[in-house]
Amino acid sequence: MTQIGKPPCDDAAIRSGEVAAPCSDAAKRGILLAAILGSSMAFIDGTVVNVALPAIQRDLHADAFQAQWVVESYALFLAALLLVGGSLGDHFGRRRIFAIGVALFAVASAGCAMSATVQQLIAARAVQGIGAALLVPGSLALISASFPEGERGKAIGTWSGASGITAAIGPVIGGWLVDQYSWTWAFLINVPMAAVVLWVVWRRVPESRSPSAGGLDGWGAVLATVGLGGIVYAFIEAPVQQWHSPAVLAAMAVGLVASGLFVWIEAHARAPMLPLDLFARRNFGGANALTLLLYAALGGGLYFFPLNLIQVQGYSATVAGAALLPFIVIMFLFSAKAGQLVDRFGPRLPLVVGPVIAGLGFMLFAVPGVGADYWTAFFPAVLVLGIGMTITVAPLTTTVMNAVGPDQAGIASGVNNAVSRTAAVLAVAVFGLVMAWAFDASMAAVLREMQASPELAAHMVAQRSRLAAAEAPPGLDAASAHAVKAAVQQAFVAGFRWVMGISALLALLSAASAWLWIGGGGMSANGQRRDG
Repeated sequence: MTQIGKPPCDDAAIRSGEVAAPCSDAAKRGILLAAILGSSMAFIDGTVVNVALPAIQRDLHADAFQAQWVVESYALFLAALLLVGGSLGDHFGRRRIFAIGVALFAVASAGCAMSATVQQLIAARAVQGIGAALLVPGSLALISASFPEGERGKAIGTWSGASGITAAIGPVIGGWLVDQYSWTWAFLINVPMAAVVLWVVWRRVPESRSPSAGGLDGWGAVLATVGLGGIVYAFIEAPVQQWHSPAVLAAMAVGLVASGLFVWIEAHARAPMLPLDLFARRNFGGANALTLLLYAALGGGLYFFPLNLIQVQGYSATVAGAALLPFIVIMFLFSAKAGQLVDRFGPRLPLVVGPVIAGLGFMLFAVPGVGADYWTAFFPAVLVLGIGMTITVAPLTTTVMNAVGPDQAGIASGVNNAVSRTAAVLAVAVFGLVMAWAFDASMAAVLREMQASPELAAHMVAQRSRLAAAEAPPGLDAASAHAVKAAVQQAFVAGFRWVMGISALLALLSAASAWLWIGGGGMSANGQRRDG
């Protein structure tokens, strides 16, 4: 699951916005409903699809790397276009851009459900990601533009609570739909939700713009998408096409060049979507370094968790969807308390302790083998990881917001949000390469131990791109077929342990970045210098 719950700084993005015009109570209720339902579609989609991946892989005859693209095509466009999506609303109208995003998301969801091939599904998911890049910042902007500061606390609490509930029940409902009906319903569920949102927007939501909006950074958006896309393509396709493939080398070269040009453009643009001068502020730079490392661990590591539960451990999609409920419940119940840690201890201590505990959680994920019981093997890992992230997220948001003045709070929260999503996109691609390497090495060793025939070895080499969905050749005797199945499961667990080990290392590095770069000072939300 590349995105568990809300990303960091979502609440802060609402608090930092400017009120566009007074609204009636009826309009405010409609705005809040539209924002909750709109953002919920994106939250649900960020978690449900992973639970549906084994069914998608089976029904569309996809290999594991094509399944990666089903997740990555959506997440890539969302991460790359998130900042420019918010700017479009400021320029052309928040209501209009939000409605376009919702409509595009709904049409793409229907396209996902009707896909007959994995390539069609990947293309529809990319369009879904573009829609999400418009509706996610738009839902937050609608609240901040419509509720005065004195009423935002209640509005944020309602939105945050509803989003937390959605994050909790969404994967469970999605898993149940996959088990009882089909993976297509994981996408079709968005269509009626979008219809309700569009009706509410048409009836209740007023239009608003930002009179102080700067220019649009079109080149920045294009280069960010091309740069991220090229790098992700190279890492996902390398296990299949090999690193010496011209397509892989060209994609990596294009990605690196585009990324370099993106940095140059942002340094010279009149209105950059990513103001690089923000990173010169030590606390802001440190907080985003922590975000990059920790959310890479979270997004990349937990991408493989439902696959392990369903394809290796034999759990249903419903159970896999419920597996992270303890994580979400802990964050929902204790995030507000964790936010007070900064006031008591300063930002550095919770931002060191939290990732260290999260790192321990990732280490616990690496312990279970094949046939593990959820409550004794995975539940402790989920619990510890949830505690670590709960200690981290609210202080992280506070640190980001305190590092800048009130006039830059909106862009600062948007940047941190985008960094968290970009980290997950890159990690899923890189961790896929690690998983493929460990899986291949483990399978090769087991086949040698089995003294497998050349025909069986060749068949399993052809099947390796399917990872845990790899199957023995037809006609194999029962004992050999069982041995092959066990070898596939053990190979996936070997890769899963490598992935979780790297995730633990990234979490510890994020704690080190907090220790080195985050101090007690910074600028508070009211613009006053804080001492630490």
